[in-house]
Amino acid sequence: MRTDHLDINPEARRNALMDRGLAHSELDPDPIRQFQKWYELAISTALPEPNAMSLATVATNGQPSLRTVLLKLYDERGFVFFTNYESRKSQEIGQNPQVALLFPWVALARQVQIRGRAERISTAESLAYFLSRPRGSQIGAWSSPQSQVIRSRSLLESKVAEMKRKFAEGEIPLPDFWGGYRVVPDLIEFWQGRESRLHDRFCYRRESDGWQIDRLAP
Repeated sequence: MRTDHLDINPEARRNALMDRGLAHSELDPDPIRQFQKWYELAISTALPEPNAMSLATVATNGQPSLRTVLLKLYDERGFVFFTNYESRKSQEIGQNPQVALLFPWVALARQVQIRGRAERISTAESLAYFLSRPRGSQIGAWSSPQSQVIRSRSLLESKVAEMKRKFAEGEIPLPDFWGGYRVVPDLIEFWQGRESRLHDRFCYRRESDGWQIDRLAP
């Protein structure tokens, strides 16, 4: 019996998924389609911000950084998030484009780990998304010198007020310092929690002729 869409309480749903586990035979050969199945379940179960993902980058001195960003687009090309191109994450991506993502769907006893290369998306793609954002978020993109030291929140609020006056009429243009990155995956791992820490883990690795799927020990 399938448990993916049973109308049950969160704890019972989590236990059902853990009892059922994950078998190689039910995996889609395409990891993006497999991700879509899990992502749509996370959305349907009303998890808070199911598109929240941890993004790991590494500076040139080897120091890793980790933060949470939001997945906004995904397709067969990869996974897209948006940010200030002058932020610390962007600087580190510029130095080393190899990054990692993690979707921590703890309430479902599931994780998805993605490793790959981050690359800027086109200005046209960034503009299309920027125009879909709430006006307040557009103003915020213009107002925040992301990752830079600021003396007080009042300075940030003053900048917001300035931008509201500047863009009081008409559409707000796309900042030239803001846009999207696409993480082009070379590895995607699906982790399903099981009892006694004997979890099910399947790793898709990109090969020249497609994706190799391997089961990993928990």
